[in-house]
Amino acid sequence: MKCVDDFRLKLGDKELVPIITGGMGVDISTAALALEAARLGGIGHISDAMVPTVTDRRFNTKYVKDKLKQYKFNVENSDKSVVQFNLGLLEEATKLHVGHTMDAKRGDGMVFINCMEKLTMNAPKDTLRVRMRAAMDAGIDGITLAAGLHLGSFALIEDHPRFRDVKLGIIVSSLRALQLFLKKSARTNRLPDYIVIEGPLAGGHLGFGLDWAQYDLATIVAEIRDWLVEQKLDIPLVPAGGIFTGTDATNFLEMGAAAVQVATRFTVTRECGLPENVQQEYFKASEDEIEVNQISPTGYPMRMLKSSPAIGDIIRPNCEAYGYLLDASGNCQYIDAYNREHAAHPGERRVRIWDKTCLCTHMRNFDCWTCGHYTYRLKDTTHRNADGSYQILSAEHVFHDYQFSKDNRIALPEISTAV
Repeated sequence: MKCVDDFRLKLGDKELVPIITGGMGVDISTAALALEAARLGGIGHISDAMVPTVTDRRFNTKYVKDKLKQYKFNVENSDKSVVQFNLGLLEEATKLHVGHTMDAKRGDGMVFINCMEKLTMNAPKDTLRVRMRAAMDAGIDGITLAAGLHLGSFALIEDHPRFRDVKLGIIVSSLRALQLFLKKSARTNRLPDYIVIEGPLAGGHLGFGLDWAQYDLATIVAEIRDWLVEQKLDIPLVPAGGIFTGTDATNFLEMGAAAVQVATRFTVTRECGLPENVQQEYFKASEDEIEVNQISPTGYPMRMLKSSPAIGDIIRPNCEAYGYLLDASGNCQYIDAYNREHAAHPGERRVRIWDKTCLCTHMRNFDCWTCGHYTYRLKDTTHRNADGSYQILSAEHVFHDYQFSKDNRIALPEISTAV
């Protein structure tokens, strides 16, 4: 019986352990987590979600404070069209985050960055262009295009000197989305180096509607694999979403996948950016506490824990400080919901908003507990401590369990003496 370690992912002249850690924002996929995956011979993702906020937290910069100070005059105004990111500072923050990460890289693996198209930032093309190009300047090994169709994203960087050097990939959830991307990107004469196929059991934002349960990752992977063969295109496929054991991963590798992307099991590791009190909520979660809802202002359905503080909160839009989801006209679905509810309940101070959330603020505060479908199984991957809490794992332990386990077994860690 084979295991993941019997396979290798080939990207250019590199041969890697075919395990990729997913790019979870905001700073849940930390540099420390990505660097462990790279050290162990795989690929680790950092996320560029809210990079100025991340650099403030990591390097004591003041990008958020200074932006809020600049636009403080507009806090009470429902029109956020004037709230713009300084592109020079955005470039600076991205280079700081990526550069420090790449300087610390050890081992034979690679570090990629996950770039979300839905981070529109009141200037969708300009901000995405800056984020990608700055990451390339800072030496990132690869860029994974996420949260959107990215029909024009290759064109934004095609004149960069590393355009054909850096590894470029796209996340899709259907053959149709892949076909659209390839058609629109064809003029750059550049194919993606890999394709991440994200299924309906993934965490966070989904590329499906509320009928997500009608879809199956293996079926989508087989459809895309067969179409690529018909088109005589040799592009590595990377399934993602619901791959909980090494055996799950091996099954996809045996059907022709080049690697797997995994995330849920790494959310409860010491290297992950989630605070430990939130990690304990993930451990404790039961299956019926996980839902797919539509509270994200991006318009995508989102899988998360029902107990997330972000659900039904009353926070005022913090666009002057953050504003990552403002569209090209300075609008956001949460602002609309906030204004609607306050207009409907004049004079009330604590107006609950159930249909949307201020994703920027809640993600920044770790109050939006997005998760994968199998989060309820995390409790079976570790030991329960005497005080009722669960033992936090190491990224190395989880990585090696994926790499070497067979027969759907999950290796438990050594029992910690810490309480």
